[in-house]
This record gives sequence, C-alpha cells and structure tokens, in this order.
Amino acid sequence: MKPVEWLGNSRRVIQEFPAEARQRTGVELFAVQLGENPSDWKPMPTIGLGVNELRIHAGNEYRVIYLARFPEAIYVLHVFGKKTRQTPKQDIELAARRYRELLTRRKGK
Repeated sequence: MKPVEWLGNSRRVIQEFPAEARQRTGVELFAVQLGENPSDWKPMPTIGLGVNELRIHAGNEYRVIYLARFPEAIYVLHVFGKKTRQTPKQDIELAARRYRELLTRRKGK
C-alpha cells in the first residue's frame, strides 16, 4: 500500500474540513492507496500528467488534487473547499506549482 504524502499546507487545510468531509476523504484516499479508483474523480491534465481531482460531497463541496502515478507514494498537491462550479484559477495554479516542485525534487534524488 502506498503512503500518502501531503505537500505544502494540504494536511493542515484538510484538518479544517468538517468531520464528514475528512472521513470521506480518508475513505477515498484509502481506495487510491489500494490501487482502486475513488468513487468520484476526474483527471486534471491542465495541472499535470497523472493528476486527478477527488470530489468530496459532504454538505459543501471539497476537492483533493492528487498524483498517484509514482510507485513510492500518493502525493496530495492541494485541498480546498469549493464554492463555485468552476475550479478557481488560484487553486489550479497552486496545484500546478506544487506538481512542478515535486517533479524537480524527484529528479534531484
């Protein structure tokens, strides 16, 4: 089973989610750790190759942008609450920056 690695402040942000959203996120990420698809997700190629958005419906809408294509870990790039239909540009940009930083870090190893 792959470990989950939280990038930036993503772990702190998810701890601020309501209990139901945290619980559902945990269940969905566990499925990803087992190599399965979560129940509601979509690819996010605008952020990077292999990046997906996990959709959490728990009263409000929450999103977890993650990368699971590398063998060593599942990388959570960004998490946020969603208030509009379209993903805010700043959230996409932040996830894309963390994706690029992760690729640079992996090259250096």
